Parts: sequence; C-alpha cells; structure tokens
Amino acid sequence: MYRYDEFDAEFVHSRVAQFRDQVVRRLDGRLSEAEFRPLRLMNGLYLQLHAYMLRVAVPYGTLRSDQLRMLAHLADKYDKGYGHVTTRQNMQFNWPVLSDVPEMLTDLASVDMHAIQTSGNCIRNVTCDPYAGAAADEIEDPRPMAELIRQWSMLHPEFAFLPRKFKIAVTASSQDRAMIKGHDIGIQVVRNEAGEVGYHIIVGGGLGRTPVIGQTLRAFLPKDDLLPYLEATMRVYNRFGRRDNKYKARIKILVRETGIEDFTRLVEDEFAALDPSDIAVGAAERARIATYFASPAFETGIKPLDMASQPEVFRKWVDTNVVAHAAPGYAIVNISLKDPERAPGDVTTEQMRAVADLADAHSFGELRFTHQQNIVLAHVRQDALRAVWDGLVAADLEDANINLIGDIICCPGMDFCALATARSIPVAQAIAERFEDHDRQQAIGEMQIKISGCINACGHHHVGHIGILGLEKAGVEFYQVTLGGDATQTAAIGDKMGAGFSQEELVDGIERIVDFYVGAREHDERFLDTYRRLGTEAFKEVLYASA
Repeated sequence: MYRYDEFDAEFVHSRVAQFRDQVVRRLDGRLSEAEFRPLRLMNGLYLQLHAYMLRVAVPYGTLRSDQLRMLAHLADKYDKGYGHVTTRQNMQFNWPVLSDVPEMLTDLASVDMHAIQTSGNCIRNVTCDPYAGAAADEIEDPRPMAELIRQWSMLHPEFAFLPRKFKIAVTASSQDRAMIKGHDIGIQVVRNEAGEVGYHIIVGGGLGRTPVIGQTLRAFLPKDDLLPYLEATMRVYNRFGRRDNKYKARIKILVRETGIEDFTRLVEDEFAALDPSDIAVGAAERARIATYFASPAFETGIKPLDMASQPEVFRKWVDTNVVAHAAPGYAIVNISLKDPERAPGDVTTEQMRAVADLADAHSFGELRFTHQQNIVLAHVRQDALRAVWDGLVAADLEDANINLIGDIICCPGMDFCALATARSIPVAQAIAERFEDHDRQQAIGEMQIKISGCINACGHHHVGHIGILGLEKAGVEFYQVTLGGDATQTAAIGDKMGAGFSQEELVDGIERIVDFYVGAREHDERFLDTYRRLGTEAFKEVLYASA
C-alpha cells in the first residue's frame, strides 16, 4: 500500500493549517459564506440540507486498518457514531460542526489521510476495482497506475478549476468492477497483439441528467505515454469545455457535440505537440511506486475449510460474499453494508473497529471500500473464513446479499442532500425489507437496484438492472423506473418505463417485475439476459399492471 513520503506529510499538514485559519475567519465574519465556499470545497467540506458534510478521500478505495480506526474515532468524536461509504469509495460524515473540521483534518493527517479534491471542479478521487491486487482475472495490479494519476493530478495548477468536476476510474480485468465506461475517463490495463502491457483509454462517460456510455479514445496506449496523454486530454477539455452552462460543462457533452473522431484528433494533436519530458514517467519510477503495492507474504500449503461440517447459514454466506483469489489458499471477502435497518453504505463506529480488527487478524491489515458501498477484505486465508464470519456475526455485518436484490446502491437523498428532490433511503429500506428473506434473494439471483434522489444520479440509477429516480412535482415525491441498465464491461443505460409511482406503488411494482422475471427466465438466465430477450414492453406491461 502507498505510504506518504515527507513531502506528502508536510503538504497535508500545511493545508490543514491554512484551512484552520480560513475557518476562524469565517466564524468571526471576516469571510462571507460566498468567499468561504470555494475554500471549504477545496477541503472536501459541503454545506448540506441540515449541516456540513465532510468527504474524506480514500484513494482507489484502499486503506489500512489504523486509518479505518481513525475514521471511527472521527465519527465518535465529531459526528453521530457512523460514517457513510460513498459510490466513489470515499467516506462521508454528515454532521460535523464547522469549528471542529480543522481538528478532524488534523486527526486525518496523522494517519496519512485528507479531504483534498473530494469536491470542486477538479480531478476527483481516482476509483478502482476493489479486488485490485487480489483478483484472479487481472493483468496486473492497477493501483500503482491509480497512485501515479493521484500524484499527477493533486493540485495540478492547470486543472484545479475545470469546467466541471472530473472523474477517473481504473481496472486491470476483463470483468469491469470499476464502471470505467461511466466515467469522464476510464482506463483498462490491456495487452496488445505483441503481448505488451498498456492502457485502453475510454472518454466521455458519465451519468447525471445526461447519461452517456464512454467511447474508446485510444485502444492501446504505451505505459510511458499515460500522463502525457491524460495531460493532452485534460487540456482539450479545459480549453473547449462549456463554462457558460454547468449542465453542459462535462466532458461527455464536449465529446458528444464534437464527435469522437474529431475529439480524438484534438487530443492526438495536443499530445503530439507537448513536450513529454516534464510529464512522462518511465519504467523505473513506475517500478518504485509499484513496490508500495507488492503482494503480501502469502503462505502456501493452506488446506481449504471443510465446508461440509459448517452450518448452512455460513455456507450460504461463503457462496454469496466470497470470491476467488489469485493466490492459492486465499479468498476475497465482501462485507455487506446493506442492513435494512440502516441506510445503504452506513457503518457504525463499532463495526468499523470490528472490521479493522478482522483486517489485522486475517487480511494483512488492509481493506477496501467499494463503489457499491460495501467493504472488502482482499487477502483472507480460506481456512480463516469461519473466523471472519464469526467476527462479522458479532458485529451484525454477516448479511449474505452481495450482488443480490438486497445489495442496493443508494444516495443520501433528501434526508441529507440540499440538491435532492426526493427521499431515497426510505425507498431502499422498504425494498430491502420486502425482499429480506435470504432464500428468496438467492432464488432471484444477480440483481442490482440503484436509487438516486435527484437527476444528479449519485446513486447510479441509470446503470441499475432496476434503476429508481426520485423526483418531486407540486410538493409530492414520486419515483421513475428504468430497466436494463448495466455497470459492467457490457455497460448500458437503462430504459425509462414511463409515469412515476408513489413509494408504496413502487415497491409493489418492483415485486411484480421480479416475480415476472423469475417465472419467465430460461434455466439460470440473469435478469439482464431475460430483459434483453423479452424486451421492454413485456416488463413495462407487468410494472404497470396494477398501477
């Protein structure tokens, strides 16, 4: 894992000191809210519906156990005893007091953490496959590349005030677990016909009010060219991106209006014209960064757990939440944060500390936040799976619902967000309660429900198998449904079904859709396959059958 060097530490501590002074001046009136707003956003601090919200950066989703314990400390001391894992693999605190925020940032700095560039019109936290460095299907660990991008983009003077926020996601697997086609730039580690490792660059993806699937900018980019090529792409966007209309300011709009061929030409021309000597990073520096992400000292000769002697509830958890690891004898463990009693992604301080203890005991002190608002222990011995499960049971984190209908992605909605037009958390909880029975979830199979409380789509509803968008009209909340969205390597935007529903009508309609799918599928056909085979009208008819 990446460790801050002396420059990183000095930089973060000096940034905290600067912000402490800015907070003092805001509180005593020397700074107005209008003057303070860009300063707090540069430090990850939002003003939401009821209180401030601090968003803490977790680069590429990876953190140490002591860092998770620090997040638990912040939640206990400065918030309400819990944190919220976001769809960008960060953590948010929804109730900090402004005067406490400098102390929170000071505490974060003590464990190599900060909140810089988690907001504002800059390059945001780079997200990554949560199984990186452990996945059996990856070409190489993509996190060194993500760290390289983090270092290049951090306070880049040319890209600190972009037309709009900018999001990058990376993966090294053929199975896309980072939703790279839904980002401003997506990067996939690939091999060319000569067997050389390089990057497939995708541009112009994004959700929000105008959902777009990204397109190929460069099918194969040599490793040495990564930062110069990103620099060229960002220069083109910074030059031509719309600044007169924030709704048209994202790079996806520029790519769509320019056309991918002409946009590619602009980038290639800029790339050819720049001098890469001050930007490019060679093999030696890449190798140096990669040493921070070296695999742990995996043991050999580990005997698999005797599953036949284990209780059925544990075996079901293993079947659902545990994934194959690249190293023999090890496994990847997914920890669900989707208890119907809590908002999706919420995790209490007691649970954070319990997971940190499990990471120390069974995963080399390392864990990951996922963009599906869960937690991963990436390197667990197979013979320790029962011990991990026992620890999760004690922490009330044993839900066996990963990628099932109970594993709902959900934004904070109108319970917290000033931009939201409808509540989303109660909808997620109502659906989770309706389908709480684990046997039923298993019988339904893979099912991704994603919920957003407004058109900004922080809940990624456009790419949900079932997507739900909360809106408001004349003071009344209602919910629109999309079907057939896909966030994987076969990415697709869901089809809008029609008129919206009340919350009560919505849950009944979701149940009709699910029951229809279960009855209509062929063999072990996934929901997406059945939907694509039967078409929109068949499902639309069922959805509105009793509406």
